[in-house]
Amino acid sequence: MQLVQVSAEADSPESIPTVIIGGSQAGLVMGYRLQEAGEQFVILDAQPRIGDSWRKRWDSLRLFTPPKYSSLPGWPMQVSSFPTHTEMADYLEAYARHFDLPVRSGVRANRLSRSGDTFRLETSAGELLTNRVVIATGGYQIPMVPDFAADLAPEIRQLHSSAYCNPDQLDGTVLVVGAGNSGAEIALEAARSGHSTWLGGRHPGQVPFRIETRLAKVLLPLVMFMFRRVLTLDTPMGRKMRTKVLGHGKPLVRTKLSDLVAAGVQRVGRIAGVRDGLPVTADGEVLEPQTIVWCTGFRPDYGWIDLPVTDDHGQLMADRGVSPEAGLYFLGLEFQYAVASATIQGLDQDARYLMRAMAKQPKTHPVAAPERAAA
Repeated sequence: MQLVQVSAEADSPESIPTVIIGGSQAGLVMGYRLQEAGEQFVILDAQPRIGDSWRKRWDSLRLFTPPKYSSLPGWPMQVSSFPTHTEMADYLEAYARHFDLPVRSGVRANRLSRSGDTFRLETSAGELLTNRVVIATGGYQIPMVPDFAADLAPEIRQLHSSAYCNPDQLDGTVLVVGAGNSGAEIALEAARSGHSTWLGGRHPGQVPFRIETRLAKVLLPLVMFMFRRVLTLDTPMGRKMRTKVLGHGKPLVRTKLSDLVAAGVQRVGRIAGVRDGLPVTADGEVLEPQTIVWCTGFRPDYGWIDLPVTDDHGQLMADRGVSPEAGLYFLGLEFQYAVASATIQGLDQDARYLMRAMAKQPKTHPVAAPERAAA
């Protein structure tokens, strides 16, 4: 990978024409396209090592798509089946090395503001000046749990899905809250490991075939085409799907209802509150778990951006990832343009759109390109 030389003057901020914040799949795809266009840029990643966001996922996690649909542009993944989370992490690290992308690991973006027509970015490694910023961290930064979780009895063990690794963390009867893909997979694993398990929440539907079968190999190209080209902001069907996805999540892919039933997972209603320290469903059923796993999603963190990027309701203002703040872009958001936008399969389509948008927003006062030193 390239090493970008830091300004020799300690009191002078370093200047870089374009800064990408986030060094996972979205940031690397954006970097690939900028490099292809001959742009000067740097990728900042808060993690110590490229791919660490994947390495921290639970032990049994596998992607829903085979290598062909799990690869980034320009360099296919070399694995034989559905990649594990560690294989995905190692692939991202190798991808950055293969294309010599200028990634700075262990550098956190702390504050983004403007200084005239230039962005001023305060990081854990110093200050940067730049003309363009691409925030490629997606929308999954802060784990969410309901406020009433604080009222649960202290003897109930609670953890968010982001902290779940394997069933060894679970005690006794388990309640998994959130019936989407993560919740269904964790509930299934808990039940198969011998825990009496409840799964609370609305069923989001399921893909009507097994992704490991021959039929799936035939159908997958059609599904990918639908997810990238048909179910988009440009079609009535896509706009309807966007409301459903943002409100209720995506349908189950690998895990089926029949798998949950066969494993003995008990479905219960939405967890709506707490009574005498115990979780209560919306229809009044009181549960007595020893462990609760919150698979209740994440929310984005824009609090470090000292610019008007959200509306009065806290929602990001961006048209297909293009902010009203000239020179500011976002990549990897849920349904940024299509169902596939927040997935590996949809990133390149959105990155290429951002490249076209950048070409229409010329730099008014160009920041000088940095000198580079070979690794």
